[in-house]
Parts: sequence; structure tokens; C-alpha cells
Amino acid sequence: MSEQENFRQKPDAIQAVLNRKSIRKYTGAHISDEDLHTILEAAVSGPTCANRRDWQFLVVRDRDTLNRMADANGMPATPLRTADVGILILGDLDRAFPPAKDYWIIDGAIAGQNISIVAEGLGIGCVWLGTYPQMDRVERQKELFHLPENVIPHSILALGIPAEEGREKPPFEEDRFHFETY
Repeated sequence: MSEQENFRQKPDAIQAVLNRKSIRKYTGAHISDEDLHTILEAAVSGPTCANRRDWQFLVVRDRDTLNRMADANGMPATPLRTADVGILILGDLDRAFPPAKDYWIIDGAIAGQNISIVAEGLGIGCVWLGTYPQMDRVERQKELFHLPENVIPHSILALGIPAEEGREKPPFEEDRFHFETY
């Protein structure tokens, strides 16, 4: 079987990407440990600059801590208040690619996208909550978790069993694509 035929037999992956929506309200039901492990495996399965794997992840289920994370990130982080899990993606500057350390930002974004897609595929709601480069949020998360100087908060993914459908996806905009030249 060719690689393309094998890919075509896995429409669930394509559907997870195409159907992904930001879910901001959750039922309060528990995400299984098995599903959480799958999500965490996805987080570390994406590419990183020079394979430096310059991220770390802080996984939070404690309700009080989720609420304090929401407080630290401000009003847009309200979904953490009903989420079952919050995953704080962290950049580890000690592991970053020395000639271009800022690739940790892209590597963290890839990890977050993988989390979002796999959560969708598992029927788990997820929303990405920006932290970096809003330095007030970065500093409050660093303080909350007593992070070392070399570890920078990137973003938070709030996860839970969906209590909403999410917003309608915007239409496909063909004028956003350019072929061969701008």
C-alpha cells in the first residue's frame, strides 16, 4: 500500500483538522487519563527546530489552580474556570536552538495545534489561550508556578467535555491563496 493510499484511509485526521472549533464552555465531566495521555503524546509529536524539543508542559487539573491560571491570564482565559484540564505550554530556553532561540515560539505553537487537533478527534473541547508575548500574562504565570528564568509561558490550552457547539467556522476564502506569485 502506498503512503498516499494509507493517508486516504485515515479520514478521521482530516476531519479533525477541518472540524476543529474553539470550545469555551465545558460540562465539568472528567477527561479520561487515557485520552489525556493521547493528547500529551500529540503535543510532543510535532516538529521542533533542529529537533531541540524546546518545550515543557505543565498539566493542571486542580480546580483552584485552574482558577488562578484564569486570573493570571485575564478575562479571555475564562474557559479555564469550567475546564477539566489546563495545559500550559512552556518554552525552555536552555534547550532552544542556539543560533535562533526564538524558534521556541513556533515550536510551542505547533505543540498547541497538535493538542487542539487531537482533542477534536477525541471529542474533547479545546480552546487556545494566548499568553506570550503579552508579558504581563507571562510574568503572572511564571510567578504562579514559580518557573525558573529559562522557562517562558507560551500559551494555555483549556480542555473539557464540550457544553457548546462552538462558533460557526468562517467560509473558505479563496482570495487568501496565491499560486506561483503574489
